[in-house]
Amino acid sequence: MSESFEITVESDRTFDDAVWAVQEATAAKGFRVLHVHDVTATLAEKGFVREPMKIVEVCNAKYADEVLTADAKVALMLPCRIVVWTENESTWVSTVKPSIIATFFPDAGISSVAAEVEAILADIVAAAA
Repeated sequence: MSESFEITVESDRTFDDAVWAVQEATAAKGFRVLHVHDVTATLAEKGFVREPMKIVEVCNAKYADEVLTADAKVALMLPCRIVVWTENESTWVSTVKPSIIATFFPDAGISSVAAEVEAILADIVAAAA
């Protein structure tokens, strides 16, 4: 069985409360919210209707600099994204595991920093549950 590439939890919160919780936990963990993409609104502009979904882009400059110094192409995977969405009246929160991202750049030697960031992102996701 292959390892899951993501961390996903079902939240007891409303959609808006889960988005807020992600943003609050991000700041508490020393990361910064760079942008919040309202996927639902963007698709609605083109006539597509879907349940609420937002992508919260988060970053920590220290970790970003470390991985970019190791291999500039890691920028292809930055910033980290945390997705909040609803499906069948349930709210979900999900992120890609940085340890999986590190496998795309095996010569960069970023496994340890990826593990650190993964633990932080797991805490942020859990805080929104």
